[in-house]
Amino acid sequence: MTGVSLAEAWACQIAFCDAGGSPFTARALEAAWADRERGGVLSALLPRWPDNAWADAVPLRVAGALHAIALSGADAELAALYPPARDTFDAERGPAVVARALAEHRALVAEYVALAPQTNEIGRSAVLLGGFAAIARETALPLATLEIGASAGLNQYWHRYRYELGAARWGDTASAVVIASDWQGTTPELPTHIDVASHAACDLAPIDLAAPGAALRLLSYVWPDQHERLARLRAAIALALSLGVNVEAADALDWVRRELAIARPGRATVLYHSVMWQYLPEPMREALRQVIADAGARATRDAPLAWLAFEVVGADAQCELALTLWPGGTRRVLATAHPHGRWVRWLP
Repeated sequence: MTGVSLAEAWACQIAFCDAGGSPFTARALEAAWADRERGGVLSALLPRWPDNAWADAVPLRVAGALHAIALSGADAELAALYPPARDTFDAERGPAVVARALAEHRALVAEYVALAPQTNEIGRSAVLLGGFAAIARETALPLATLEIGASAGLNQYWHRYRYELGAARWGDTASAVVIASDWQGTTPELPTHIDVASHAACDLAPIDLAAPGAALRLLSYVWPDQHERLARLRAAIALALSLGVNVEAADALDWVRRELAIARPGRATVLYHSVMWQYLPEPMREALRQVIADAGARATRDAPLAWLAFEVVGADAQCELALTLWPGGTRRVLATAHPHGRWVRWLP
């Protein structure tokens, strides 16, 4: 979708929320748009959008602002109408309360409108896990993992989570972070333990979870009626803070060039990312491909390189998990999956 107007983006986002099991967010967005059309605060904050309002996730910026107001406790009336207080949007009172909250918390709404939404969906670890397992099995080496586009870095701790994968179970049985996913198809073999020797990550604008308000911002972008995702995210944030999560603020290309220049004998270096490739400009994507291919050409059996990518492949937002492993450099698709990891269809 190119050149999408605000009105088109809003309609698409409402339909997407309804289809994605979040009718509450859909109704809240309807109320916000109706208030804008009546000359409410959004008519001043968003008179138009100069670029692609869908690609820039403008409706989700407003949805995030409203959720943040409710979560923060700054507006008791709005919080009383939001999950977990109630799951169904109040068709009678809700529109007026949304309009008032947008106006009374204009500064926060303006801040959210100015910033692109940033999420850290740890459900994707249920998809990445199968790739990490394949790399560990095929290389028989400990993993040195490198994540780009890591946001708050929560998917660095994939090996510290507990997984319910259909009938299968894997991970730390004592972990408070539980990720459930419907694994289908020819499911991969999971070793009892995957040795992660080291992990590092970068993001152009990382979220420092220890900073005031950072955790609230991350939580606010999760749709409020998706209770399981919110609970999982809260648990993952608590675990990351206890372990000392670190994400380096860096340009992905510069960081990957530096990290892949480091020799790691006796380790399988794994460069991975999830649902971020589409946001990079094509020249950077091409440059990254070349840097990775050059590093792959230097890989040996004692120091292999894996590129594990979980990215959107179609207009329906379906994603695929692809693995390229050097020496050799053959790319293969391991699975298709829901973008949040709700289901994974493994390929033979």
